[in-house]
Amino acid sequence: MSSRRITPDCDVVVIGAGPYGMSAGAHLKAKGLGVRVFGEPMEFWANKMPAGMLLRSPRVASNISDPRSAHTLGSFEAETGRKPGEFTTLETFVEYGRWFHSQLGPTVDRRTIASVSCQDSVFTLALTDGNEITSRRVVVAAGIGPFQKRPAAFAEIQSDRVSHCYDGRRISDFAGKKVAVIGAGQSSLESAALLHEAGAQVEVVARQTILHWVGMHGWLHHLGPLSAVLYSSHDVGPAGISRLVASPELMSYVPLQLRDKIRTRAVRPAGSRWLPARLEKVRITMERTVAAAEDMGNLGIRLRLDDGSERLVDHVLLGTGYRVDISRYAFVSGELLKGLRLLDGSPRLTKGFGSSVPGLHFIGAAAARQFGPLLYFVAGTDSTSRSLASSVAGSLRRLRAK
Repeated sequence: MSSRRITPDCDVVVIGAGPYGMSAGAHLKAKGLGVRVFGEPMEFWANKMPAGMLLRSPRVASNISDPRSAHTLGSFEAETGRKPGEFTTLETFVEYGRWFHSQLGPTVDRRTIASVSCQDSVFTLALTDGNEITSRRVVVAAGIGPFQKRPAAFAEIQSDRVSHCYDGRRISDFAGKKVAVIGAGQSSLESAALLHEAGAQVEVVARQTILHWVGMHGWLHHLGPLSAVLYSSHDVGPAGISRLVASPELMSYVPLQLRDKIRTRAVRPAGSRWLPARLEKVRITMERTVAAAEDMGNLGIRLRLDDGSERLVDHVLLGTGYRVDISRYAFVSGELLKGLRLLDGSPRLTKGFGSSVPGLHFIGAAAARQFGPLLYFVAGTDSTSRSLASSVAGSLRRLRAK
């Protein structure tokens, strides 16, 4: 089958309808390209995040990017009569994302991509409903859902008594139960606070020596021009690093070893500044890891910590983050995977977020190893979508000129 004999159904297919997918769709559409965005808008945010959480990012860094910066969080609030708050609730952000989706019109298709294959520079995407669509370019913005990290101690436990913070379990289900929360990052600490407030008996177990908090040195942001030098408005990372992280393209030129150190420091486990007061009555055990876990059936889960102490709990909630491994995307076929150059599961990318398979692009968390930690956050949608759209539009113009 030759690409010269095929007229693809569209120029670009975007897989994923979260903030990155919808932003990419908006920017690509503005370039005059035929774009289809596949996925349920904001599905991960709506169904996998703990209800009641607040966004860690400041309001200014919580806008999903569009070419004219017309569909901001503030615009949504003004149009829907919502009063802006100091912090953005999960529920507000989900509704904002769905409102953003409505601005894209028929570009978004709620069906699910089952597999992606490529032959003669044309991509064929099989849908779970049995249909197919062809495209000249594919952009993967499928999020972090499949990338959950599960500590070795829990590897053999199949019980639903062990879940991840991003599994979408209802906090209210744990009222009156003993819950161990593993980890010291935002998801762990906020989940612990929400569980406690819902009436659960909670203990946080973390290997760190101390808890870290984001935004506890607010005075550093009020030093006039000096603050602008030290911090970007995205507020990802400490002073100095924040400014470097704000430029994903510049980050891509930093040597890998240093880039990894910057990424690790910028997104180290930490909680937001509103959490300490909400955790005052929560038991927190530091400098401990779970050495072994055993499913005791109706009795619960028995944990043995590395100091020999034990806990018997009704449920374990893992706030252990995630690790990018694109082979876990169900739609990435074996043949497609063979053509991808990877670095510990992350795709090696060039400018414009292009992979080693021509025409296949990865954005969002899957691109953070190459372009830096800003791409873990909604704030990264702007620089990402602008660079992506420019690169894809340019490549298609050159293709048509041949």
